[in-house]
Amino acid sequence: MRKLPGLLSRRQWLASGITLALVLVALLAPLPLMAATPQEHRLSLTASQWNFAPGTVRVNRGDTVTIELESVDVVHGLYIDGYELRTVAEPGRPGELTFVADRDGAFHFRCAVPCGNLHPFMIGKLVVGPNLIWLRAVAASVLASIGALVIFWRR
Repeated sequence: MRKLPGLLSRRQWLASGITLALVLVALLAPLPLMAATPQEHRLSLTASQWNFAPGTVRVNRGDTVTIELESVDVVHGLYIDGYELRTVAEPGRPGELTFVADRDGAFHFRCAVPCGNLHPFMIGKLVVGPNLIWLRAVAASVLASIGALVIFWRR
């Protein structure tokens, strides 16, 4: 098989096309995932001016989640977008809310009580479900790396 300098051979073009197809499948194909058995989670969330700790909370769909909100400085609230749930905590008097995480996705939670100048920036994230974006990115990266090795192996 004759090849011009600097151009890919037919075999390399075929390998490139197969690699691209596999990467697209890894990124776009629906994944048959087994759902984890629903569990109960008791999470402690600390509010202080002007953040939540931890800033991101991860649970699986179907889990029963109890969040205990503790304030260390002033009165703070917790409102979870998408679930329309709220609670309030004062220093020494934590607030609590319980719900079933029945929707996949990422939901912001924020302070529901004005607590100072940076109150609008007091935001966190509740992530419900498996981290499919990360799994797809890893699969696509591995496939692209293998494809690059195959394509340029005999170059």
